[in-house]
Amino acid sequence: MTLTVLGSMTRIPTAHAARHVQQLCAHWKQRFQVELSEMRGVVRIPRDARDAGWPADGLIVLIAGVVDLEVRIEASCADQLEAMQSAVARHLARFTLREAPLAIEWR
Repeated sequence: MTLTVLGSMTRIPTAHAARHVQQLCAHWKQRFQVELSEMRGVVRIPRDARDAGWPADGLIVLIAGVVDLEVRIEASCADQLEAMQSAVARHLARFTLREAPLAIEWR
């Protein structure tokens, strides 16, 4: 069986990208496998997270830049991709109240 990988990315303008990487990864490490450095975080979302039953695990990569936060998502199906995009947007909105609303445009 060949697994299809769908991806999307966005660059979110913010002067606090490194802080947002740290916040998101600290929050998600309570439930998911997280790799974290000062400017980069990788979050593996299990295929069965919240009883979803996706074809494979998903991946969120967060990269802090000087003027933006780059977010890359890899998913195994369109529904998983949409769910992960929504989760990133919701969590960023919660953690960035002073900057809200952040401009998130997925490509």
